[in-house]
Amino acid sequence: MDLGLLPPNGAQVRACTNVQNSHAGTLRATGICQAGLRTSEWNVIDVLAPSPSHGHKVHSGCRVERRMRARLGYRCGGSVGLVARATAPTSRLTQGLPTSGHLTGRMVLPDASRVKALTAQRPLRITETMETSPELRAALAAAEAGARVIRECYQKNLAVTIKADKSPVTEADVRTEQAIRAVLAQHFPSYGFYGEETGRDERLDAPMWLVDPIDGTKAFVREYPMFSTQIALWRDGRLVLGVSSAPLYGELAYAERGSGSFLNGRAMCVSAVDAVEEAALSAGNLQSLARSSAWGAYGQLVARVSRIRGYGDFLHYHLLAAGKIDAVVESDVNILDIAALVTIVEEAGGRFTALDGAEVGLETTTVLASNGRLHGAIGAAIGFSR
Repeated sequence: MDLGLLPPNGAQVRACTNVQNSHAGTLRATGICQAGLRTSEWNVIDVLAPSPSHGHKVHSGCRVERRMRARLGYRCGGSVGLVARATAPTSRLTQGLPTSGHLTGRMVLPDASRVKALTAQRPLRITETMETSPELRAALAAAEAGARVIRECYQKNLAVTIKADKSPVTEADVRTEQAIRAVLAQHFPSYGFYGEETGRDERLDAPMWLVDPIDGTKAFVREYPMFSTQIALWRDGRLVLGVSSAPLYGELAYAERGSGSFLNGRAMCVSAVDAVEEAALSAGNLQSLARSSAWGAYGQLVARVSRIRGYGDFLHYHLLAAGKIDAVVESDVNILDIAALVTIVEEAGGRFTALDGAEVGLETTTVLASNGRLHGAIGAAIGFSR
């Protein structure tokens, strides 16, 4: 079976195999991305095939009386995504399906403007882009529970309390975390929980949820939508899952190890920029960097890059994972601010470390995130160390 598929970065990818498990409408294929990316596994969730009387080439807009459409998932350059989705009943998926031979077609991802229009009309939620684990499904459900509280409380002039670390907290922060924790505990009662507002409950040898209910409370209080809910899962010394939900901004990003990275249901892939002089760099909190001996070197880096911006918070990580910018630098963060974003960036093909190059852990407070190609050059240019 010959499949011509078009991933988000526009690289033409072809895979060849025979149909397997055709009674269930599934097959597997392996192929090489012609853009030079690594050999990738293609998991075809359902199969698109013409009816016996329909002889022309298969394509995503195929319109016939007895048509069959399908979902094809791919992994290419660190991304897994939806190419087309099933609309025919499962009972019809095997009509006219060959057991071998060639079937050719090109399918494209859903149009971004349509996704945006749909998300403006209803709560953000996962689309059928990948086979999700029970843990990711629980995290997405928890994010939606939190989003309901956020929408209810936004622009309600809530009282603000200043915590010991001088950061603000409102009733919305506490209620959002309680809603998230209730959903996660319902599905995984044995897991630990580390929340911004309710503290740390570690369980021996058990995975632990990391949650910041409203990352960007100052933006929430001042009533502009640059805040998000961050939910991550820590297992065996590493971050394995992330959900970044910005309900008022209109973005939902999520990722799981080995399953790719998605934004509003569309697969993400980092950029291919490999020269510092061509890079778009975004910076967030920089107080510690500004007080360090590396501040001058950072200034020289700013003078070298093609573009410097300060998108901040969740947004510059979403932009990085989607290939819109190329690197992010921050020197004053909490692990709860970034935990979900680590998996989202890395599953999009990027790299995420502390500013000195150390792997991210529960005590990490600085960030160098990039498309991977620029990581060493930017880290070396700054030369930051604690």
